[in-house]
Amino acid sequence: MHSTSFQERLLERFVTYAAIGTQSSSASAEAGVFPSTDNQKAFARTLAEELENIGAENVHLDDFYYVHAVIPASAGKENLPSFGLCAHMDTASDAPGDNVKPLVHRGWNGAPILLHNGFSIDPASDRDLAGCIGDTIITSDGTTLLGADDKAGIAGIMTLAEVLLSNKEIQHGTIEILFSPDEETGHGMDRIDLSKLKSKAFYTVDGGQLGEVESECFNAWRADIVFTGKAAHLGSARGKMINALTMASNFISDLPSAEAPETTDGYGGYFCPLELHGGAEKAELTVYLRDFSAEGMENRLKRIEVFAKAAEARYPGSTVSVKTLCQYKNMKEKLDQNPRILELLNSAVERAGVTPVHKPIRGGTDGSRLTEMGIPTPNIFTGGHNYHSRTEWASLSQMTAMVNTLIELAKLWGE
Repeated sequence: MHSTSFQERLLERFVTYAAIGTQSSSASAEAGVFPSTDNQKAFARTLAEELENIGAENVHLDDFYYVHAVIPASAGKENLPSFGLCAHMDTASDAPGDNVKPLVHRGWNGAPILLHNGFSIDPASDRDLAGCIGDTIITSDGTTLLGADDKAGIAGIMTLAEVLLSNKEIQHGTIEILFSPDEETGHGMDRIDLSKLKSKAFYTVDGGQLGEVESECFNAWRADIVFTGKAAHLGSARGKMINALTMASNFISDLPSAEAPETTDGYGGYFCPLELHGGAEKAELTVYLRDFSAEGMENRLKRIEVFAKAAEARYPGSTVSVKTLCQYKNMKEKLDQNPRILELLNSAVERAGVTPVHKPIRGGTDGSRLTEMGIPTPNIFTGGHNYHSRTEWASLSQMTAMVNTLIELAKLWGE
């Protein structure tokens, strides 16, 4: 029988966290500001204070606003290997994220959930929601995102810490806690001090649907492409002007429409033009490249160069330059080299009464970066859904199953 005694505390904690705006800023992050927003700093201080209040040890808030703490081992378990849990404090910038007003729909009756500004969440088109009749569903009011990504994960880890620190009957080894800023900008692990992390394995608590266990993700690159044309007076531009914005738009048209985020799923990779700015003389375009295989990504990088050369050839006298940057790599290979870490997670999910569901992450996590840095870090479900949107929602029963999974994981590592 799995515990629900902490459920109301979990709900209260999540709603409190969700109401705190912590959006990160990609522009500031790319300019080297870390954390990219001040509101993350305030939230980090709040979490550090809460960890101290519930009895966590070695609570530390460093100069870059990573929050680190330890749940000490049960008596006699001090020499067992430790493991870590991490979640990120920032929320995405894809939808408004300040002044979040969480709404709690207890005993949801299966009808569409109507939100402000014409937004709604309809079980007819959301199969995950359709399976949650009778559950407590948490949404925003529709004016903002909810922030379950990843406030649900933080609430789950904090609730686990409170349960273990107040219940000495649950035997476990040492557990590290890490809360990080700026995961959504791709810079979440840029300033981490690995010497402070003692565990050889971590788990990110940053997944979605009930039971999801994720051990593979995209290889991720970005391409920054600069189109340089020639400006001229518009009234006498014929034969003189080369419009850099037109060049960029033609380049975007050359990207295969069948390989876009909106036309792929599962293991399908993509090109995604994400930002375009500039004028007639110079335009700058950012394109994200995603692929699950190293060979597929190598092919995409070559194709970007081909598209750039084609754009340059189409407009004699223009130049197109491409600069590429690796953002993170697929964590599957390194996790395959450490199968026990994933085996323990699968067992924990099953012992929590849930069937593990293995699927690739169509994105990345701080765990992707930690794995690349030498600390294998698979990902655990949180019960959050429709991330990065105003129709984001979370299931309390699934969040409860997340915490029970974490409790079982602690027990297994303690054996």
